[in-house]
Amino acid sequence: MLTSSATPPTDTRIVIRTPLRVLAWLSFIAEVVIIGTGGAVRLTGSGLGCSEWPLCTPDSLVPLPEQGIHGVIEFGNRTMTGVVGILALGVVLLTLAAVGGAALVRRAVWFAVGGIVAAALAYAVTAPFGLPAFGFFSGVLLAAVLVAMADSLRRTARRRDLAALAWVTLAGVMAQAVVGGVTVISDLNAFAVGFHYVSSLLLVCVTAAYLVRMNAVAGPRESAVPRWFAVLTHITGVALAATILFGVLTTGSGPHSGDASIIRTGFDATVLSHVHAWPGYILAVLVATLTVVAWRRGLPVRHWLLVLCAAIVVQIGVGVWQAREGLPEILVGIHMVLAALTAAAYTVVVLHLKEPVVPASK
Repeated sequence: MLTSSATPPTDTRIVIRTPLRVLAWLSFIAEVVIIGTGGAVRLTGSGLGCSEWPLCTPDSLVPLPEQGIHGVIEFGNRTMTGVVGILALGVVLLTLAAVGGAALVRRAVWFAVGGIVAAALAYAVTAPFGLPAFGFFSGVLLAAVLVAMADSLRRTARRRDLAALAWVTLAGVMAQAVVGGVTVISDLNAFAVGFHYVSSLLLVCVTAAYLVRMNAVAGPRESAVPRWFAVLTHITGVALAATILFGVLTTGSGPHSGDASIIRTGFDATVLSHVHAWPGYILAVLVATLTVVAWRRGLPVRHWLLVLCAAIVVQIGVGVWQAREGLPEILVGIHMVLAALTAAAYTVVVLHLKEPVVPASK
């Protein structure tokens, strides 16, 4: 008997095969690495090593010898964006194959083909008029991905959470490429650069969430911790967000502007460095409290809270060290990457606040 396609199957289990697991991990690692390469661009003064976007120079896709090491560093970061995008696309296709089979993959491929054709038409129409043709190309392609995501999720009955996380990563990577172009065009505007970093950090969190959900049991979930503990955990997230926000503003007003010709005239970096530290210390106290309580009560989040606690301790140590040493580039770069890993660890903690509902025995 045929069943209606609108009726979801009762069995929500899927098989996560090795290729998908490997690509998911590589995608997470690549998102962390690109934060490091992006930091290298800024900290070595290579932000305008490629003066144009998407080309490196008005006449060349790759850097020319006269651009020196700065051009190589900037172009290397742009190349890393392509690697991240390919991995994200692979995760999407393998996820769709796992949750919906070949039919769902074929629909996604057709949307991709249609998006590429529409983007090419947008480029062809706008280029003759001197408009930012590649910007239109990227925008249309991103819109096609968003439409494909909506169509795919509407047709996904099993493990929609995995499909959504995979699609968000792909769309985020594409949006990041556009943000990177805006950053170059705006001559490394501090707020554009900061937004670029925060967006990359969020993608690290999304890929970390995918890794957690990939190994999770499907079905309804219930709280695995006391209500007050969950509330305090979310308050801790606010402190973490505030710490990262003020850290971004501090770096944006500091000496590492991304290029020797760019001068920061924003906030007072000395004052912001102190403001950045306050929520950081509050964060450390909150995480330490949660960790002690979790271990005393044997809560399932205790191991990941220990990881988060260790990450924050190291992060504070690096932060104090870099401030006392006059912000050496290598320590600032490590601080940036550790912030992303700390946010990822917090994401994992939050996802372990609930556990699958255990069916009542008959």
